[in-house]
Amino acid sequence: MLLRHLHFLHPSERSSYFYSTVPPSELIHGHNMKFQLCFIQGVPVIILLHELSEYEGVWSILPALPLLSASYGRQASWFFFIEEETTVTLAAVLQVLSRYQEWFLGRRLHDNEASIIHHYAFSEDPISFGYPDPAAGWALSAPLLQRLAERLQHENLKSDFTIDLKHEIALYIWEEGNGPKLTAVPEFCTEQRDDCATTFTTYLPNCGDPVLKKDVFVAVKTCRKFHSERVPVVKATWEKDAGLLEYYSDVPDASIPTISLGVPNTERGHCGKTFAILRRFLSQTLPKADWLLIVDDDTLISLPRLRRLLRCYDPTEAVILGERYGYGLVQKGYSYSTGGAGMVLSRTAVSRLLSSGCSCYSDDAPDDMVLGRCFTALRVPITHSPLFHQARPNDYPETLISMHQAISFHKHWNINPVAVYRDWLQDQTSDRGELFY
Repeated sequence: MLLRHLHFLHPSERSSYFYSTVPPSELIHGHNMKFQLCFIQGVPVIILLHELSEYEGVWSILPALPLLSASYGRQASWFFFIEEETTVTLAAVLQVLSRYQEWFLGRRLHDNEASIIHHYAFSEDPISFGYPDPAAGWALSAPLLQRLAERLQHENLKSDFTIDLKHEIALYIWEEGNGPKLTAVPEFCTEQRDDCATTFTTYLPNCGDPVLKKDVFVAVKTCRKFHSERVPVVKATWEKDAGLLEYYSDVPDASIPTISLGVPNTERGHCGKTFAILRRFLSQTLPKADWLLIVDDDTLISLPRLRRLLRCYDPTEAVILGERYGYGLVQKGYSYSTGGAGMVLSRTAVSRLLSSGCSCYSDDAPDDMVLGRCFTALRVPITHSPLFHQARPNDYPETLISMHQAISFHKHWNINPVAVYRDWLQDQTSDRGELFY
């Protein structure tokens, strides 16, 4: 098969459409894009995934497959997906793909132990199942993509949730053993080597100086029973990097101190407390900050890295940033920023949300999902960063997170949270002496 044309696709809310006539011998850097590679007679075409459809949920790939099949399935031979900062050498990619016919290709990741974010799949032998590293790029042959698109037309998904896209895509393609497993391609890389067709730079781009400490207000959700267990971990690790921070509990505790918002504690959900935090953030009681970070009391976070990331976004726009999950996306559902990893909202986003009248249906409703539904109704996209993590470091492949400058992890169970913070989140060179203003 003569592979002559590349078609790239990337789900980014910040990029514009780009049609490329760059010859395959040149290097293409996919800044702010996730590319899909499809081979059609002609020159390479670059399409941003979010521009494939007005439906925001196409970032989860499965809702995009019928659209891709209908638009390009008869013309294309391969579809290739990469991240914003993945670099592609087209000639090398063409050479790699020419070795294969109908496959699912990528840099292979696997779990070393059963992971909660993968619903403990393959718990007896987690290493046996591979899934692609999105930073290195992954490829679907056109016939395979067409079969997947046809399945979606008549088959219900086993779960309504999209939690870890790369693992769930691999599971869907595998089809309980009836479909192909991921074929590992050594030339799809994240670290630079001479034989690499793709490489990766960083998920933490350099957009200039970090935002100032005074521009980020941190809200920590806690409750009476965790005052002596979890709050001391926050104080021993990342609290000292905050310029503006308050602890919100069901009871006032001067030793911390905590603030009671008049919302009773709930075992789960915390929607009532979160909306009370949003209202307080806009009130005259607090200093006027550009950004609001809402975290749980068992969230571990690097505030210096967060402030470097926030420099890439405009707080005068409605922005909600974190680890993006989805609910019912194949059925036109909604996305949300999962709460345990940390939810970052611009002041503009908070103002639009509260002025819309959107609210909790109960105090114990899931706050992150309610926020997601509200922002979907307002047509405010959820911005994803893979540097936020809803789970612990050992719930992810070490080869994946070791190359990231992670911003957050969540949960204290069966780990030493202070050691996790020191090993994964604390920078060697601290900016503790940085001016508040």
